[in-house]
Amino acid sequence: MKKNSFTLIETLVAIFVFILLMGAVSGAILMLYRTHDYQWQQSLAIEEARRGIETMAWELREARQGENGAYPIEYAGDKEIIFYSDIDNDGKTERVRYFLGEIVNQTLTQKCVTFTSGGTCSVSFSNFFSGVLKSAQARVSVEGDLGSSNEYVDIYVDSQNLGRLCVSGCTDCAGTWQGTQIFDVFSYAQDNSLSFLADASSRVNSGTGEPTCNWEEPAHKMKANFELTFSQEIQGTELKKGVIEPEGDPPTYLSDQEKIFVITSYVRNAPPIFEYLDKDNQKIENYPVRLGDIRGMRVYLVVNIDPNRPPNEFEIKSYVQLRNLKSE
Repeated sequence: MKKNSFTLIETLVAIFVFILLMGAVSGAILMLYRTHDYQWQQSLAIEEARRGIETMAWELREARQGENGAYPIEYAGDKEIIFYSDIDNDGKTERVRYFLGEIVNQTLTQKCVTFTSGGTCSVSFSNFFSGVLKSAQARVSVEGDLGSSNEYVDIYVDSQNLGRLCVSGCTDCAGTWQGTQIFDVFSYAQDNSLSFLADASSRVNSGTGEPTCNWEEPAHKMKANFELTFSQEIQGTELKKGVIEPEGDPPTYLSDQEKIFVITSYVRNAPPIFEYLDKDNQKIENYPVRLGDIRGMRVYLVVNIDPNRPPNEFEIKSYVQLRNLKSE
């Protein structure tokens, strides 16, 4: 009697087909899992953003005068609003800030030196910020033959005189920076370029018997150090909330005590995310908004954890009437 059985080749083919089927099934399960996980993450992000906007709306409706006597709204911009409200019902008014983006602080340093009596040296900073410039300061120090009252250094930025260093209080060849002054250069930095010049007076190392300065650069007459510190706002996808509690008597709000929380990390629309309405319920076009004109506010967010994948972006809209500003 003939027995039915699989040959070796038939067995191998069967195993191969089984592996293919298992791979296809596993791939389908994995894809389904990833799709479900993405949709779940998207739902969480939407709910998180919705709760944050609802909380903000409630806090804004209860906006009131700050503990320091400040107007209920301190600033109203297209991607930032600052106001005062008792958000935790403790009887004290907190300073609250909602904002899109991130404030980045940076410091850049450059040095220059002159080997000429009464000479000059210069440095330049260009393309140093990529966002919206918020502040810019230059901390300038010098070193050299600067021990007499007629030995000093004039500092210029973009051909404009900022001030004079080492009119008094400096010494010859100190081997350390001295005469330090800090200058506000925000208005000069708007074009993303700053050119500094250090101009030594004619008496700096001009006569016989003058000291020889050898700190770092041998036989120099004068050297200058420029520290440019600036802050910029970088457009991002995180809507954040900052809270400052009042402190002291009289009460003050210290910026370095601000506690920051992320409301949502997936905002996809460009500003304005905050719009403001006047007493006639008409949109106010100019930013920052004149505070006394505000009677209402609209919030508009587009949330999506990955714009390159479905489901589609989700829109969140909210309207807030500012109760305590009605009669202002």
